[in-house]
Amino acid sequence: MFQKEKVKKKLDKAKLGRAIIRVLNEGKKDTFLEIIHELKSHEIALQYKELPRKRKSLFLEWLSIQQITEILRYLNKDEQLAVLESIGPDRSTELLHMMQNNDLAFLLTGLSKTKMDDLISQMRREEMESILHIMDYPAKTAGRVMTNRYIPISPDATVREAEQKIKNFENLAHFVNYLYVVDDSQRLIGVVTFRDLLLSEEHQLISEIMRDQPVQVDALTKQEDVARLIGRYDFEAIPITTGANILVGTISGEQVLDIVVREADEDIEMLLASGKSIDFRTKPLVAARRRLPWLILLLMIGLVSGSIISKFEETLDAVVALAFFMPMIAGMTGNTGTQSLAVVVRGLASEEMTWKKAIKLVLRELFVGIVIGVTCGLLIAVIAFFWQGNMVLGFVVGISLLATLIIGTIAGTVIPLILNKFKVDPAVASGPLITTLNDILSLLIYFGIATMFLSQLS
Repeated sequence: MFQKEKVKKKLDKAKLGRAIIRVLNEGKKDTFLEIIHELKSHEIALQYKELPRKRKSLFLEWLSIQQITEILRYLNKDEQLAVLESIGPDRSTELLHMMQNNDLAFLLTGLSKTKMDDLISQMRREEMESILHIMDYPAKTAGRVMTNRYIPISPDATVREAEQKIKNFENLAHFVNYLYVVDDSQRLIGVVTFRDLLLSEEHQLISEIMRDQPVQVDALTKQEDVARLIGRYDFEAIPITTGANILVGTISGEQVLDIVVREADEDIEMLLASGKSIDFRTKPLVAARRRLPWLILLLMIGLVSGSIISKFEETLDAVVALAFFMPMIAGMTGNTGTQSLAVVVRGLASEEMTWKKAIKLVLRELFVGIVIGVTCGLLIAVIAFFWQGNMVLGFVVGISLLATLIIGTIAGTVIPLILNKFKVDPAVASGPLITTLNDILSLLIYFGIATMFLSQLS
């Protein structure tokens, strides 16, 4: 124990990354393995990511296949494919055998048929068929993310036979929390926990201790709905079945965590209109290429704002002071819309939306918009009056802000709800998109009201 603490302190002082690069450069494999032995899987993955490209091959060569398998879950798809390419065909085949089928299906998603066939061609026939079966399910469904690592048991088996079967499947011990009771047709009829086995007599039949009518999920259910269900019932895993109640796989709580993190990352990317993931290691040109499509689209939409201003050129010429408040009106409208969008997206991720809930949410956000609009409208009206000495100008700015804040709040609420209704991820109603649309609406309202009171303003 003392020796481990001593090594850990040495690693901290020597700056781990530089120490690993040094031992790689010097070819000191034993020292490298001593360092790696002190690290957890996510720490090893982090060190791999931070390495210069020319040192990554040797880093992977000195790791065991088990270690590489464990760090893959902390790498994105591009990095996983790079690992498979780097370690060569023989070790890649061994690695693919060790990966969970659902993780492998995620890795293969989006690859060309040629590349996918190259990766799985060396796998055992049974595993290959299992992977292809999972790939047949639509993306982001329970079937696509399920694993076939579960232990089925007959209702006629005894507790002693069930315990022996668990020992025979010791390689699944890390993944299995339940035994799933199936009939001769593989239909799910019950579930048995390890606790049930421990508290039962060895001669008892599984049918006597199993729990009937277990909660289960159809393979075509959306994966976020599965995550929500597991969270609601606090399950460690949930069985996945087909329409005929045939057991085809399971999803564990650990997998749900991966789903939630992945969905959150995707939602953040879309909320920020940044497209594919961008992190500290992304190259400048790659980051720019990933951001540009959204920004160009928003740029085109933003040109509409310019055309609106040109339509009200006479109004601006007559009352130049109106230009002072344009950025504030547009900015505040976009801010309230983005706030409402964040509230709705977060709510949709945690619970099922019904018409009753949707109407209640819209009415609540309408009330919130009115309260915010009245407060900010009165404040800016007073500021405009004392700043410009024009009561009508204060009224126009105040009433415009009130109207635009209400509309911005409603837009940020209704748009993601509509997208969710049509089975589109509501996060695609990204912050910049909501802001740009609200800019257009706010300018129309602002200059429209100002034009109505133009004679009094002049």
